[in-house]
Amino acid sequence: MASRGRRGVPARDGEQRRDEPRREDQGEQQAPAPQGPVLPPPPPVDYGVFMQGLVQAMQTQAHTQAALQAQLEDQERADVWWSSLLRTRFEDGAVEVGWDEFEGEMEQYLEEKKASQKRPAAPFQRQERKKATFQSP
Repeated sequence: MASRGRRGVPARDGEQRRDEPRREDQGEQQAPAPQGPVLPPPPPVDYGVFMQGLVQAMQTQAHTQAALQAQLEDQERADVWWSSLLRTRFEDGAVEVGWDEFEGEMEQYLEEKKASQKRPAAPFQRQERKKATFQSP
């Protein structure tokens, strides 16, 4: 069948359409032959085993996602609880009292630490251990 030119008019013998490659060019456009070793065909696939593994992976993912979601919700719930607790205690004045107690304990700890650093440390002495002798029954 003769190829058609523009607007359905048959092309003349010497003309070709612009989108049709020349016959000489077609040989050059073929993909080069693959070089290197030729790989064997893939082994047959047992789709039953494949599907079992896929289902197991999907179940594991669902359980993991549910556990992470529960952990996130628990953390959010704890954050809300702590913020309400701290707000309540702060409004009651209990936080200021607790901070004053903490500051007093911290000052006492720092004083004791300074005092212990002023004392000379006892030199390290190796203690001799007696060798255990085992008696047979």
